Amino acid sequence: MSEGRIYLDNAATSWPKPNAVYEAVDHYQRTLGAPAGRGVYREAVEVERLVAETRRRAAELLGVSDPSRIIFTGNGTDSLNIAIHGLLREGDHVITTVTEHNSVLRPLRELERENRISVSRIRCDGQGFIDPADFAAALKPQTRLFILGHVSNVSGAVQPIEEVGRMAREHGAFYLIDAAQSLGHLPLSVRNCQADFVAAPGHKGLLGPLGCGILYLGEKTDGHITTIRQGGTGTASETDQQPDSLPDRFESGNLNVPAIIGLGAGLKFLSQRAAGEASAKETPTPGNILTRQICDGLCSIPGVRVYGPNSGGNRLGVVSISVASYDSREVAALLDSVHYVQTRPGIHCAPLMHQAFNTLQTGGLVRLSVGHFSSADDVNTAVDAVAELAASSL
Repeated sequence: MSEGRIYLDNAATSWPKPNAVYEAVDHYQRTLGAPAGRGVYREAVEVERLVAETRRRAAELLGVSDPSRIIFTGNGTDSLNIAIHGLLREGDHVITTVTEHNSVLRPLRELERENRISVSRIRCDGQGFIDPADFAAALKPQTRLFILGHVSNVSGAVQPIEEVGRMAREHGAFYLIDAAQSLGHLPLSVRNCQADFVAAPGHKGLLGPLGCGILYLGEKTDGHITTIRQGGTGTASETDQQPDSLPDRFESGNLNVPAIIGLGAGLKFLSQRAAGEASAKETPTPGNILTRQICDGLCSIPGVRVYGPNSGGNRLGVVSISVASYDSREVAALLDSVHYVQTRPGIHCAPLMHQAFNTLQTGGLVRLSVGHFSSADDVNTAVDAVAELAASSL
């Protein structure tokens, strides 16, 4: 770790990673160096075993009994695009929310622009929560897909994914959960939330490297989702038709094996921590120590406004603020240059969320996000730094 560095940008990517992640990637690069599913020599066989082990661990995390229903993708955005473009047909209606990331908003907008689908976007309240009843109110006979982000990357609000899942099931719609900010921090059972798709990157709460994502495909999706990319899979090579079997059907081309093996090490690290210890800092309960500490500390500073759920509310470790008379980029730059506190300014690829908070036209907000290795000292330093900066603006 860089001495003195206070890293509070874990909503963008987790840092540092467990040592086991670095070691797994290095071992692959230096010792194994083989593609997955493309050979029978010992290193290739070992790579295939490690990839299968990562797939199994990801399935276990989601409560999925069949690991073949876990697809490895390039990132969380890739996972969402595979689900959205692969499922939707001309004339379909989609219900989503204003709290979503552009990885959801932009594919939908593109399909709207092409006059292929229609979209209803559910509003949120002043703290960033959506009301499940609004999904029911937006239903149409053509509704084919519900999309909901489990946790907002701006407000940190944890959304009611199980209630929305029940509505989707009752209506017969497919249900896609964007778990980019939650997976690895919060429990997520596909059975309990009745999800047909779960999309997530590997490099955030799952602690893997950049360049790998996962997509869960439920049994209900069989025969309904088409591939948006075709190519070599290392299987059924005697035919020029894309295989039908999972996961090969959606994994064309060489997988990013170093990232997947690193992800496997991250998943193993998480599984070895007791459930209470693994989520004590970030679960949305009164015991959410670090998030409460950030919220309480920042809320007490004159000139600082904290957005999202109240301290102790149903929120994950994402806290966005504004500092009077400062642009968000100025705040982030000064926090880094003066105090080595690293945050994320701007719109956070979530324009409708900022529009709901009336911060879109004012340069957005400064986001502080804790991770698995954040500490109380990190938070204290960050709060003190913001207080010093805010005092200079008064």
